Amino acid sequence: MTWLVADLSGESHDSREWPAWTAGHLELETPDSWLSAASLDDHAVHRLSRPRILLTALYHPEHFPLPRFPLGISDLARAARSTLLGEVTLTDMQLGVTLPDLMRDVIDDQPDILGISATFGQHDLMIELLDTVYRLSTPPLVVAGGSLTARNEGLLLDRYTGLLIARGAGESTIADLLTYWHGDIVQGQVHGIGYNGAARGTGTMTIGRRHTAKPISRAQDDILPELDLLPATFDHHGVAQLEGSRGCTNFCSFCPRGHKGRWSGAEPASFPWILDQMGRIFDHYPGISRTVYLVDEEFVGRGPDAVTRALEMANTLHRAGFRWETSCRIDQVVRRDRDHAWHEERAVMWRTLVERGLRRCLFGVESGVDSILTRFNKETTGEQNVLAIRTLSALGVPTRFTYITFDQLMTLDELKATHAFQGRTDLLLKPLPHLTPEEIVEGVRDPEFVARTTTGRPFYSGISYMLVSMECLIGAAYTKQAQAAGLTGDIRPSMGRQDARFADPRIGACSQWAQLWVDRNFALDYTLKSLEKILDGHPRQAVRQARVVIKDAAYTVFGHMIQAIDGTSLTSADAERMGTRLHQVLDTEIRALRERMGLVVEQVISALPPENARVLEQEHTRWADTTGWRLINAADPCGT
Repeated sequence: MTWLVADLSGESHDSREWPAWTAGHLELETPDSWLSAASLDDHAVHRLSRPRILLTALYHPEHFPLPRFPLGISDLARAARSTLLGEVTLTDMQLGVTLPDLMRDVIDDQPDILGISATFGQHDLMIELLDTVYRLSTPPLVVAGGSLTARNEGLLLDRYTGLLIARGAGESTIADLLTYWHGDIVQGQVHGIGYNGAARGTGTMTIGRRHTAKPISRAQDDILPELDLLPATFDHHGVAQLEGSRGCTNFCSFCPRGHKGRWSGAEPASFPWILDQMGRIFDHYPGISRTVYLVDEEFVGRGPDAVTRALEMANTLHRAGFRWETSCRIDQVVRRDRDHAWHEERAVMWRTLVERGLRRCLFGVESGVDSILTRFNKETTGEQNVLAIRTLSALGVPTRFTYITFDQLMTLDELKATHAFQGRTDLLLKPLPHLTPEEIVEGVRDPEFVARTTTGRPFYSGISYMLVSMECLIGAAYTKQAQAAGLTGDIRPSMGRQDARFADPRIGACSQWAQLWVDRNFALDYTLKSLEKILDGHPRQAVRQARVVIKDAAYTVFGHMIQAIDGTSLTSADAERMGTRLHQVLDTEIRALRERMGLVVEQVISALPPENARVLEQEHTRWADTTGWRLINAADPCGT
């Protein structure tokens, strides 16, 4: 049987590493060309056409109104296609597909392999889908992955005997599953899966010693996704995402992820081709900011070449015509164990990254209180955070910060110190482009310099989401601390977490009402945040100012909470009565916020393109018409 085989990258066929199964079954006529006739036997035709794989991502649009490009299933699609086995289809509930649509596709199309990606807050969707799938007379081979499923492995395998759980990133797992489907390997040889009959993981990550940075998944040049769903993401006003690295260099106690202490950065030279392809898609959407979001937990990484690689990555993005955003640890700015020369080098790096297109960077500060930072195992101090925040702002680095306001083990003194730190006006300095990096490194340590250059804006205006509470996630070391203190309760699989009381019930009452405040405003704030990501210039600045209005209101609520605690004794009964007072506070503050946001949103809408204005107007109307307080549990365990 003769086929025509094309390599759409334009490279010759003999430049790729062909899967071993093709030997003797697929013969190219002109392997030194990108286009060649090929002879295939029946074995090759069968392997190219089967299995049929459906990879799907779940989603609650009522909680997250605007989408992100689905990296998880897109990475898996590339790994699956690299085997040249079967046909891969992608579907994402962010992009207008409902759960009934998805279930109908599974029933009608009968894929051989179904891959499900589920994260926090999507357990209900996954259970409904799996219940439907396993009622079929001949269900497909099902593998579930994502940050939620890894936490709930035992619960899921007890309910679904035939289910496979992907414990890691998933690329090697999906490639092996295709080989397993063809009978080339047995189930026990599939990398990174949990299943009934296999040893189950403990489900608990503890704080351990730091590992040497090493690869945590497949080859570094295979960290990139397929782009099937990028146009549809843009059609829904979504955001383009890529990964430049995987893993994290730290052991934060609240993080349950298995890659803690392990980090691997992809080679910048492997990105130009995909950036070119993404650029071609962006060309069809001129209204969307030409910005790529690197979802790295730690952009810079460790090692002697960390600065060089970071700058090369920035150069690669800049040459491709993109601005970009990312995340990294605060100790990439200030380190207690490094000398002045190291700090000057990092200051030069950060200023250069901005010059080469860095539009904003997220830093997980999490606290400004030393005792809390120790409990979180952040390996930073409050003063270190102060110096880093000042340095970044003086260098002109656009930033946002994550901050955990309430945690179950905190004391009242820690809560008051948290409130004071968030309100500090000596952290965010004016951009100082006329000063050298050396002058800035020295200046941020000088009180007179700080007094002259401060913006006067409170630090909380730079916190991404206010009033966040600790989530005791299944498998996290912090959860073990809460267990040891006798504070934990029932497991909540929908969020991959365990219920936990607060050591101080008054702080617990504040946390409960803070979460109600967060959830009441979450979808509107998330919409504003998402619009900010796809806009440039004046429209983007207008949206940013609207978010500050929400932050101002949240900090006001925080202050009222401190006052309420001061008037309440340390008993559960009094804390419960304090909840009534907090209810009244939130009712008053939401009315004030509704009035203020009405005026602000009207101004913002006038600055937006029509399509974006309609999105914001619709979400603002839904928010303004909402009554009462309820939890939606829309949380991200690492706050990103």
